[in-house]
Amino acid sequence: MPKRYSQLKASLVLAKASLIATLRSPTSVVFALLFPIIFVTVFGAMVDSTAVKVKIALSPASDTTSPLYKAVKAIGIFDLSPGKDSAALVASLKKGRIAGILYIHPVAHTTALPRYDMELLSSSAGADKLPLIQAALEQATSRINQQAIPDQPQVASLKMITVPGRTYRQIDFILPGQLGFSLLMAGVFGSAFLLFNLRHTLVLKRIFVTPISRPYLLLGEMLSRLVFQLICFIIITALGYFIFNFTLVNGLLTFTEMMLLSVFGLIIFMGIGFIISGLIRNESSIAPVANTITVPQILLCGLFFPIDSYPVWLRSFCELLPLTFFVDGLRKIAFEGLHIWQIPHQLTGLLVWSLITAVLSVKLFKWE
Repeated sequence: MPKRYSQLKASLVLAKASLIATLRSPTSVVFALLFPIIFVTVFGAMVDSTAVKVKIALSPASDTTSPLYKAVKAIGIFDLSPGKDSAALVASLKKGRIAGILYIHPVAHTTALPRYDMELLSSSAGADKLPLIQAALEQATSRINQQAIPDQPQVASLKMITVPGRTYRQIDFILPGQLGFSLLMAGVFGSAFLLFNLRHTLVLKRIFVTPISRPYLLLGEMLSRLVFQLICFIIITALGYFIFNFTLVNGLLTFTEMMLLSVFGLIIFMGIGFIISGLIRNESSIAPVANTITVPQILLCGLFFPIDSYPVWLRSFCELLPLTFFVDGLRKIAFEGLHIWQIPHQLTGLLVWSLITAVLSVKLFKWE
């Protein structure tokens, strides 16, 4: 009786061969490992002094009719938004999502002069922005004092209160972006060129005469990339953690959940590479098409700088891109300490993109 052909065993054999070829490829190593390490080293060594827009939440009980409110709202560096739930605001403050919670007291008339008081609740998670916030708010109170009664006792004051929180470093923003960059470049470019070359050299045509099916062939290639990206993932994360104090809230558990999330990213970006390989007939056209897909995501998905300063219409588009779902998910798991099931928005987005790219990859696959 003939021995039954094992699709899984054939897939593992192809995965091993593909992994060896990937490790021997200078292009794969440079894009997936060397470039992210350079970016992490450069940005991680920089002094954290950036503050383009500072997110400040207004306490629900604040007096929005006070002159202080108008003065604070006029400060250009503040992204001032009203808060509705005090407990949720404090939680966001401790996680570094906002830089402070501002409470503007109702105007008091206990003396001959009115009193305009406000309190700022801050956290060590936004300690780098605190001096800038304090200086801007003190300037606002000084302006009120001068307008009310020049050269007289102060009628406006600022009180600073600090609550404990994690210190948010620049590396906590940069490193997840570089992990996404590594996965994007290795997945799209590596997969597109690999399948095209296998098809062009008639290797796929030879494999076609074997019983292996298309899904298992693609699974083998994906497994090889998964092992390669695991190596890159460990090296980049270890560099950030041990040298630049990258935050892993729950240690090894956090790292494991980040790795699990990266599987979705790998499926998506390798799927895009497979789709490009199936559609393009000329090798010289692969790079321009791949760049058309990858470069906008690199610029628009918050790899190097936040997308909060983008116009609303552009930000809405950015939030639908797969790299945005992936990088945002990594940051929430690593710094905020959320578990993978606590980021349903990012997880749903990645699942949808994974399903789309997986189906199209199999449909558009060509043996020759």
